[in-house]
Amino acid sequence: MKIGRYKAMYDVIALGELLIDFAPQGKNEAGYPILAANPGGAPGNFLAALNQYGCKTAMIGKVGDDLFGRLLIGTLNRAGIDTQGIRVDAGVFTTLAFVSLDASGNRDFSFARKPGADTCLRPEEIDESLIANAKAFHFGTLSLTDEPAAAATRKAIELAKAHGLLISLDPNLRKPLWNHEADAKDAIEWSLRQADIVKISDEEIAFLWGLSPEEGAEKLLREYGVSLAYVTLGPKGCYAATASHNVTVNSPSGIQVIDTTGAGDIFGGSAMSQFLQYQKAPSELTEEELNHIVRFACTAASLSTQQHGGITSVPTKADVWEKMKRQIGC
Repeated sequence: MKIGRYKAMYDVIALGELLIDFAPQGKNEAGYPILAANPGGAPGNFLAALNQYGCKTAMIGKVGDDLFGRLLIGTLNRAGIDTQGIRVDAGVFTTLAFVSLDASGNRDFSFARKPGADTCLRPEEIDESLIANAKAFHFGTLSLTDEPAAAATRKAIELAKAHGLLISLDPNLRKPLWNHEADAKDAIEWSLRQADIVKISDEEIAFLWGLSPEEGAEKLLREYGVSLAYVTLGPKGCYAATASHNVTVNSPSGIQVIDTTGAGDIFGGSAMSQFLQYQKAPSELTEEELNHIVRFACTAASLSTQQHGGITSVPTKADVWEKMKRQIGC
């Protein structure tokens, strides 16, 4: 793995969906929702957190040759994310997601993706030079729902492994995007076996195996070859484990939740930013280092829920540190 003193052009390359999240901002007189457009897509949110915390990143994906596609590329550029790996396709529309929020800020999604541009990325459009010049490769399973993006994802993972990159995965289960739940399970199971670091939710562990977070993390380490597992627990925080250590970190108190969109992605990117600073393999982390990584990520993800959107809601490092200092035991 390219860790330690290895000098790479990029810290992390991510592949996957870029889309527009339409979040409700009230209702009109007829009862229809008034929607605000926000940049979205789990890999983009993940990279935005990494860039916010000092890492260099690049994105591989596809958008339509339309207003929203151009806006997304501009947003990533402003966030410092290299966009040369993003293809623009005039034949399809940029993917749209419509978000509904309950009283607690928790969200549900419906998608305009038949097809969306993100599903149309082809294997031959993967820029190997980006992957070859990175330390880590990150992906999710939304790019495995449809061809040709699924083939492109598999090719990118093969290239990442061939070049010795650390492989990071967030399954990011979205049931409406799969024809059958069994297909989603198969894709996630396959993806887990490719990864060194996995960020997975307690709900996803229950969906896959009906296990507790602790049991799920142990299964990932023992049966899937994962070296570092983060199991997010929603507002309760995170349980994380390596072969040598495990920690449980509570989310910070005093958070007024507005929108949880992107919080899990921001947790993942924040955790990766802190992990990379140690310049060691996941199995070499001390308990203190693992605890810091998870505490920082829980705090960043929690603060992000106080704003709408994903990419645009990543808190500054100063705000994260200030919140951590105010919490007991920090």
